[in-house]
Amino acid sequence: MTSELARRLAFTLGALLVFRLGTYIPLPGLNGAVLRELFSGGGIGRAAIFSLNVVPYVSAAIIVQLAMVASPRLRGLRKHGAQGRAIIERWTRCITVGLTALQSVGIASAYQSIPGVVTDPGWFFVVTTTLTLTAGTMFLVWLSAQITASGIGNGLALMLLAGFVTRIPAGIAGALEVGRQGLLSQKGLLALAAIVLVTVGLVVLMEQGRRHMPLRYAKREIGGVTYAQSSSFLTVKLNNAGVMPVVFASWLVGLPALGSVVSPRLADVASQLQPGRPFFLILYGLFLVFGAFFYTAFVLDPDETAGNLRQHGGAIADVEPGEATAAHVDHVVSRITVIGSVYLAAVCLLPFVLVVAADVPFTFGGPPLLLVVCTLLDLMAQLRAYGGARPVGSRR
Repeated sequence: MTSELARRLAFTLGALLVFRLGTYIPLPGLNGAVLRELFSGGGIGRAAIFSLNVVPYVSAAIIVQLAMVASPRLRGLRKHGAQGRAIIERWTRCITVGLTALQSVGIASAYQSIPGVVTDPGWFFVVTTTLTLTAGTMFLVWLSAQITASGIGNGLALMLLAGFVTRIPAGIAGALEVGRQGLLSQKGLLALAAIVLVTVGLVVLMEQGRRHMPLRYAKREIGGVTYAQSSSFLTVKLNNAGVMPVVFASWLVGLPALGSVVSPRLADVASQLQPGRPFFLILYGLFLVFGAFFYTAFVLDPDETAGNLRQHGGAIADVEPGEATAAHVDHVVSRITVIGSVYLAAVCLLPFVLVVAADVPFTFGGPPLLLVVCTLLDLMAQLRAYGGARPVGSRR
């Protein structure tokens, strides 16, 4: 292990430790004994200062990206380098503050509605809770950025991963308890364990799947230096959108539940969008497919790719530069995205389908499993890079 890798690992572990400690620091003005009787586990149940995690920031990022699709002016910020990214980040954080404040007011009001939970109800409790939760989320956003810059892995993904991983032992214990009570047979538990292992294998296989398009670079001179003819590959992932379609779909199907506080009609819609309901399965699946195509187009623009290749003297083998290259890339990416979107929908809908079809008394896997596997794969890739090891199957 190199000293740089050791330093980054130590920083990441220290930052995650700070995050986990913050999930046990309670909000001021609450009766802890009453809360422990009402809730069990989770930041909200413990009424911690980091209850909201970085979820409001993820929601804000989705809003900003949707706005960038609708507005060519905003979309052009991506081409302005570091300055454009800084403007996008500033807008994202401003929206995060607004979303967190709204959620914090709702949480404070909910606590006040439960008798005995708040020691001194009133506007002062709502204000202090809102400020504390908002400050906690913005601190985590800053901390996740520090992990990404000075640690190992993606800070946001690791923050979300830490919350999921800590619930795994309780989930396993709950599954064993279900078996002990006879709600699920021993064969059923073994079948579920086998399905989980197969699903993990499928996620690993798909996330590491790549489509390589051969590139040819002509002899060229840049800055007085002559470069000989060379070849390379334009690599496209089978799931080029990552876990963002899952976050996007979950956010969209959860909107009616958030709006049900102010609109009875939305409350009726939210009741039909309970996990496992047919309307939920159909809408969630459609949002996953749409999100996969949406984020793939956001990450990989065929016209921009063709322009970059032409600018650097490159071309896809047996394809004319320019519009023909853009059309070829679009065709390949579209076919790959079909596979990737079907895979995402299958993995994320499987737990809910099993609950309905096989009468499984609990959900497992799905989006949390996808996030865990993707984050760990990214973490392993960065560990190999900083450790100086050559990834298996890499090309020279």
